[in-house]
Amino acid sequence: MKKFAYLRKPLMLAAATVLAATAAAQSAPQPGPQKKGNWGAMVTQTEGGHLIGNPEAKGKLVEYMSYTCSHCAAFARTGDGAIKLLYVPTGKVSYEIRHLIRDPVDLTAALAAQCGDPIKFPGNHEALILKHDEWMAKAKKVTQAQKARWSFGSFGSRAQAIASDLDFYQIMERRGYSRTSLDQCLTDEAKAQSIAEQSQADIEAHSLIGTPTFIMGGKRLDAHDWAGLQPHLDKFFR
Repeated sequence: MKKFAYLRKPLMLAAATVLAATAAAQSAPQPGPQKKGNWGAMVTQTEGGHLIGNPEAKGKLVEYMSYTCSHCAAFARTGDGAIKLLYVPTGKVSYEIRHLIRDPVDLTAALAAQCGDPIKFPGNHEALILKHDEWMAKAKKVTQAQKARWSFGSFGSRAQAIASDLDFYQIMERRGYSRTSLDQCLTDEAKAQSIAEQSQADIEAHSLIGTPTFIMGGKRLDAHDWAGLQPHLDKFFR
């Protein structure tokens, strides 16, 4: 689990050097009856995140994640697909993703992920997190000139510089976003402030110290990867 090196509001920080596929479950649950519709395709925007699946599911899994967190990217490659393909469609488990903001790059990625209608969020999230290794490699080699572009000017210009330097535009273009439509999201300072404030509120409410952190039934789970998390989900199918 990656611990936070950053707990202040990101809009007040100058950017510095950034901190450094679907996998099937080993024992898949048997699909249960759905009360209505296709739970796997249902997305609900919550006060602080996006919930995939049945809002009334008995098992409510919440993941607090950061896009600049390598452990979160590793979990996405091993656990995200299994949860969304094998657990959520049963209606017994819902999966809510919430952002914890560690730095300006994290905030820029969160703005991109939340761009557009809520139904687009899971695909946006997957596109960004599964390319984590590629764009983080570029972030670690950021030049002084790039740091300056990320640190000075309006909030919108800083976010656009980060998105350009880390190829967020190309990633989101494959999702059907034009540069203009993505810029509308990246320059939304009010939205950025809301995301940052919600992140800080979640950190304080749950005493969060790192990512990814999983909460179910209001309790923080002793699990930080798919191997540790899967048994907590399987109990809803016994």
